[in-house]
Amino acid sequence: MAMNVLVAYGTTNGSTAEIAETVAQVLRKGGLTVDAAPAASVRDVAEYDAVVIGGGLYAGRWHKDARRFVRRHRRALSERPVWLFSSGPLDPSASERDIPPVPGVRRTADRLDARGHVTFGGCLREGAKGRIAGMILRNGKGGDYRDFERIEQWAAGIAGELQETAGAPR
Repeated sequence: MAMNVLVAYGTTNGSTAEIAETVAQVLRKGGLTVDAAPAASVRDVAEYDAVVIGGGLYAGRWHKDARRFVRRHRRALSERPVWLFSSGPLDPSASERDIPPVPGVRRTADRLDARGHVTFGGCLREGAKGRIAGMILRNGKGGDYRDFERIEQWAAGIAGELQETAGAPR
């Protein structure tokens, strides 16, 4: 029986969406049925056997859509396997070492008994929305620090875990 997985994400300028789409693509290659969607657009998670939730980090907080998604679906999420990811550092640090989740994401991981969390490097390109984004770019601190090989490896690990449990009751 194929597992049905949701990859929900909160993003402002699209770079976290690109990470989520990469995760979804790897999960599909692993034989899973996967939907990737903006967290704000998801009305119900009942049809999913597992959920991956991602959010961009802004001023030390997960994207508001990711936070609201978790609050809205907390009960249902606590009944299925959940993984979390954050994207944010605008430097190579996320590829050089494990970066722990920010406090709000740590609390979410604990409440949902998440199976894992990872912080990936962020991406901020010219034309990004927001006053702070503009300031960061003007100061020469933008760039793309996402490590897609690492993202794919992480997603492959999730696919492996879900394949092992396919067919087992939740």
